[in-house]
Amino acid sequence: MYQFYDGWALTRFGSSNSLYERVTERNNISGIAEKIVQALSFAFGTITCMTFCAFSHIRLKTACWILTTFLLTACAALPVSAPRLAAQTLSVDPTLTPFQPQAGALVNPALQPATPQIQPTYTPYPTKYVLVENLPTPLVIPSPDGGMPDFSLLNTNNPLTGLPVADPSLLERRPMVIKVANSPDYIRPQSGLTLADVVYEYYIEWGDTRFIAVLYGNDSTMVGPVRSGRYFDEHVARMYNAFLVFKGADPRELSYLEKSTLNDFLVIVYSNDSVCPPVIIGPERRDSYNNAFFNTTQWAACARRNGVDNSKPALRSAFFTEQVAQGAALNATRVYSFFSKYNYSYWDYDPATHKYFRYQESNDMVGDNVEAYAPLFDKQTGLPVTTENVVVLFAPYTFENQYDAHDEVYHIDLLDSGNAYVFRDGAAAPALWHRTDLDQPLLLTTLTGNPIYLRPGRTFYEVMGVTSAYSQAGSDWHFVFQTP
Repeated sequence: MYQFYDGWALTRFGSSNSLYERVTERNNISGIAEKIVQALSFAFGTITCMTFCAFSHIRLKTACWILTTFLLTACAALPVSAPRLAAQTLSVDPTLTPFQPQAGALVNPALQPATPQIQPTYTPYPTKYVLVENLPTPLVIPSPDGGMPDFSLLNTNNPLTGLPVADPSLLERRPMVIKVANSPDYIRPQSGLTLADVVYEYYIEWGDTRFIAVLYGNDSTMVGPVRSGRYFDEHVARMYNAFLVFKGADPRELSYLEKSTLNDFLVIVYSNDSVCPPVIIGPERRDSYNNAFFNTTQWAACARRNGVDNSKPALRSAFFTEQVAQGAALNATRVYSFFSKYNYSYWDYDPATHKYFRYQESNDMVGDNVEAYAPLFDKQTGLPVTTENVVVLFAPYTFENQYDAHDEVYHIDLLDSGNAYVFRDGAAAPALWHRTDLDQPLLLTTLTGNPIYLRPGRTFYEVMGVTSAYSQAGSDWHFVFQTP
């Protein structure tokens, strides 16, 4: 047994195979010294350790500590060989990388190369400037009485025809509704029909018909012969807010018109020349009753002289277009109107001009006379009477009492609605006419209620009774007037 100074005791029992059996820690000796002893015995063997522990003298102890420090430093500097790496073989099959595109897989459009964009070019500022005085004149929308702008005033076309006019100042006046004779036969050809915007033909009495010519966008020095007025004339005058020009009337009808609100717009002419109203006696040598013509060019001055309101009224335009409606149209080459054996006619369509030409009876169908026609001309212009649109209206013809029935003084009720046929561009269209207020014009619609577009130009209305018959034979249409 060996006793160490500083309180370390090392006891050896038995053989040298067991280096220590116990290490006792004393007062101020830390566990670090124990670790050093253990390290020395492991690295340098038991002899070195026992040598270290055998020095008991204090001076020798210092040398021992120095030797120990040196040995520890030398151990730290010994080269250590690098560990040998051994290759290992894995038995696990490799998995596909999720970002690797698979065969047959859809191509992600987001991964496709971007389409090269056109390189933007620089647009230089203009080097030439527009002077203010070269700018177009600003469009001024008229505002009557300082109110809301009236966009209808921008339209310089004739609202009754849909066509521009040669003299736009004519549209700044009130239209004129002028009664024109169609019988007896010797008064033909009439004057002014080819200058009218709209014409109505209706049955009056004893087999005869009469025209109402509406002049607005044109003037004529002679319109006529002017004939007497009827109840029905009120409807046409109110539809166009027009002057009603006629040559007297039956006392019953004249009294009715003079008591109506149209009284200020009645223009009654007589069988003599006059300046106001402007009436011209025709050159033909015939009875004066059928030889008076109205001069529309002088009416404005006459109205101004007498303080008559000749200002432009609010006129609602019809629907016009040159385009032909597509669909299963009914062919209509000729449109016949048979009012009586004394008065019958037809309209013949000309595809080259898109017009219907008027043919009037050339003899009465009395005795052995057969149906015969001749073209109708306008004596004032020398032109054939034509129209772009033919409209057949079915309206009630009634009598107010038995005395009116005896004299055939008809009331034609063109108010509310009724059936009609519209002919344009060689085709026929079943239609409805509507007029819900006395001072409104007619509105033509399809059977389903859509507006019907007329061809720009003149419109000629044939006013048939609701009991009238009609038939179709190929492209020929026949309308036969029947009295109530």
